Amino acid sequence: MNKTPAAYPLYGGKKQLGKTTFTVDLGFGVVVVREVPATVCSQYGADWIYDGTAEMVEKIIEDARQKHNLVEVTTLQR
Repeated sequence: MNKTPAAYPLYGGKKQLGKTTFTVDLGFGVVVVREVPATVCSQYGADWIYDGTAEMVEKIIEDARQKHNLVEVTTLQR
């Protein structure tokens, strides 16, 4: 795991562990993944998702792409 700086580089907000919502527009529909663990800027809400978490989110998106649903909303289960 990479070491995360304590402050957001542009504005100085503090980085803290939290959760975010990740959305993707697939063209034919959208996927919303809620409760995604991330590092979040306390000042502006910018978020960073770790590589292992991103791989899980990508798997969810690929499954949704195969189903071809118009809307899919899910919560990341760890």
